[in-house]
Order: sequence, then C-alpha cells, then structure tokens
Amino acid sequence: MAVIFSASADAGSAQHTSRFLVPVLQWLFPHLSAQGIGELVFGIRKIAHLVEYALLGVLLWWALRNPVRGDPRPWSWREAGLALGLATLYAASDEVHQLFVPSREGCVQDVVIDACGAAGGLWLLWLFHRMRKRG
Repeated sequence: MAVIFSASADAGSAQHTSRFLVPVLQWLFPHLSAQGIGELVFGIRKIAHLVEYALLGVLLWWALRNPVRGDPRPWSWREAGLALGLATLYAASDEVHQLFVPSREGCVQDVVIDACGAAGGLWLLWLFHRMRKRG
C-alpha cells in the first residue's frame, strides 16, 4: 500500500512517467505516431493499475487467511471477497488522495480498473489453489 501511495504522488504522474516511457517506446517503435505513443503510454499506465492491484488483492487475502504450508482449509470466498473489498476501498482512497496532488486527478474509472485487477489476482489465486488441490 505504501508503494501505491507513493506512486500516487507527483512522481507517478503521467508527466513524469512519460519522460522515460516515451523515449523507450519511440526506440522500440520508431515509426509509431505521437498519438500512437500516447495511447501506448496510457495503456501501460492502466495495465500498471491492474497489476499493482492484483498483487494487493493477493497480499490482502494472504494477510487475512494467514495460510500455513499444506493448509488443509478449503478456499473461502468470504476471505477473497473481504480482500477484494479492502483493495477496492484502498483504490477509492488512493483516487481521493490524487485529488490533492496538483499534477494528478482522481478518477472513478481507475477505481474500477483497480478493483478488476484485485479480482483478477484473486481469481488467479483461486485457480492456483484449485489446481494444487487436484494435483
């Protein structure tokens, strides 16, 4: 959560992250237009939301469940739902935080993306749990 909070500050703004993303993308795709590069930067930033909240969802689940090696307990949708709810609440609070950072803006769309990321991380965790149970 501290990493996400720090990324919500000015240093994580599109203006600052574009300083290193744009040159890398221009090097990788030299024939891509400025608009295309901008769209790629936007996509990378949204994928970063998905990934960071997928990790947060899994870490929150882990903290709530407190699993041990060879944990015999079945999967709990209650624990997964609580982890998802906490991640979504944190996403909303993160967007509120961004309202107070001059170079950032809070966005409901990002809360939805973050919640989807947390849900995706928990779904992957459920798949892993199910596959491990079969094997």
